[in-house]
Amino acid sequence: MTATARASGQELTPLNRLLFGVSFACGLAYLITRGLPPVAGSVVVKGLSVAALALLAFRTLNDRDGITLGVSLLFSSLGDVFLGLGDDRWFVFGLGSFLIAHLLYIGLFVRHWPTPFAASLKQKLLAVMLIAFSLAMFAWLWPGLGDLKIAVAAYLCALIGMGVTATFARFSGRWIIAGALLFILSDSMIAFGKFKSPVAYSHYLIWATYYIAQLCIALGFIREKRQG
Repeated sequence: MTATARASGQELTPLNRLLFGVSFACGLAYLITRGLPPVAGSVVVKGLSVAALALLAFRTLNDRDGITLGVSLLFSSLGDVFLGLGDDRWFVFGLGSFLIAHLLYIGLFVRHWPTPFAASLKQKLLAVMLIAFSLAMFAWLWPGLGDLKIAVAAYLCALIGMGVTATFARFSGRWIIAGALLFILSDSMIAFGKFKSPVAYSHYLIWATYYIAQLCIALGFIREKRQG
């Protein structure tokens, strides 16, 4: 039995439905409470939102892609926890966790590039726009980066690399590229808020775009694998 067939057979089991339900409930609960003072356990709820998606990936995709996707989601969940602690000393650890997650996503997406490589004009234009955006954003943030210049530069390269590699991947649907773009939007708002000035309603917008991004990538990739 192929990995795709196994994924199809396991997709709708009660445990997988429970994992999705836990992820969605935690993601929604964390969004609703963003405007409230921090409460005990909020970091756990935040971490479970994506950790449950990681377990879903491990269960539904029994191959190298499933492991890569699941581990990337786990590092994302770890980054969520570090950033959720609300102390600047944990920011670099959160940045490092997400850096690893993006590198794993890059490897995952590159494995799904067409062979021989070919890209449409729209894909090339989108890739160029993402690279131009990253250069402009880094130049704009530069004066306020302080000792984090190298760390932010490395992270930005990984983030945009994730978006570019998703752009060139051969997927039948657009969920994964939509997720990649939302991920870039979410992280951009974090950077603007930390190194420039906060975006209006950023507490809600950052989490909403980020969580939807992870949903699009995780569920979109599982769907792609099920379709073969």
